[in-house]
Amino acid sequence: MPEAQFKATSEGLLARYGRALAVARALSPNGQSGTLQLRFEKGVATVLLDAGKAPDTRVTGLRFTGFTMADDSLAQVAAELAALPGQTGFLVAEIDERAVKPIAGANADRQFAVGSTFKLYILDELAAQIAAGKRRWADVVPLSHLSFSSVATANWPKDTPVTLQTLANWMISVSDNGAADTLLHLLGRDAIEARMRAAGHADPSRNIPFLSTVEAFALKGNNFADLREAFIKGDDRDQRRLIDRNRERLILANVDGVSFVQGPRFVDDLEWFSSPNDIARLMIDLRARGSEPMMTALAINNGVGPVAAEPWRYLGYKGGSENGVISMSLLGQRKSDSKWMVVTASWNNPAANVDSNHFASLVTRLLDLAAK
Repeated sequence: MPEAQFKATSEGLLARYGRALAVARALSPNGQSGTLQLRFEKGVATVLLDAGKAPDTRVTGLRFTGFTMADDSLAQVAAELAALPGQTGFLVAEIDERAVKPIAGANADRQFAVGSTFKLYILDELAAQIAAGKRRWADVVPLSHLSFSSVATANWPKDTPVTLQTLANWMISVSDNGAADTLLHLLGRDAIEARMRAAGHADPSRNIPFLSTVEAFALKGNNFADLREAFIKGDDRDQRRLIDRNRERLILANVDGVSFVQGPRFVDDLEWFSSPNDIARLMIDLRARGSEPMMTALAINNGVGPVAAEPWRYLGYKGGSENGVISMSLLGQRKSDSKWMVVTASWNNPAANVDSNHFASLVTRLLDLAAK
């Protein structure tokens, strides 16, 4: 990170939280990487820190993952979310087998672009097909659809054999796009759309046809402006026909990655959409599967780190982001009373990139308040 950018980030933290006073706690398994709790005048920050090996022990990684504010409240976090540029919505709710019981929220029925959060619908359908005996977690399938901006499967040979459980773990824990697209084509677009409806999505047409990541990236790019305009203007049937007719064109080799270097790209019209209430209903559906491998996949990366996760017996997470879009959704069981909670929030700004670190700190505060 350039020094000027580091200085600007530091000044922003000090302006928001006051002076840094002391290290309140430090946890490290090896003396090089670990978690710090850094006490500021207005709260305590959770910091992930990595340092090099001796003799060069300079810091190689520094990430603020959340803040616990002194005298914090749901109303205060709601006001800070509402003040962000663009549109925001959130929900903190208790859930049981059937019902969402809101505790706090704003714009909870509004449809937001949620990025990779859509992968939860793929996970739900995968778990449903396994529960029905159609598939097994141990089934080995080819990695059939590579994608742009994948993490786990970057540069992997096409058709590498992997298990369904491995694909699910990659898709959720590191949001791997190749794993997601492979599962989408394996399970069937129609089946995932039906699962989305059954899970209680209030406006499923926003996600029909249910796009693969490659299809979405391609349509957003500069070299498919003609198809993009027709897709945005079309109804569900027209959009499905366009995807089917251009199956050989909407491929990874034709994704124009340069298009995504700048700001937001059509986030109001060409994305995956859900409301905070849709996500809460989806979490109920996922939990009702009673699938240990599925719940484990959700919990590999809890999104907030070990300190924020401490009050929770279980904590699962999925986030999503692109330029102008960020969404974070958590499913947790409190240690204090064993109640299940959902914390979900989204921020869309078609005009500019969003501050993902600041948003993550706000969601972590919501989670901390939900734990209480």
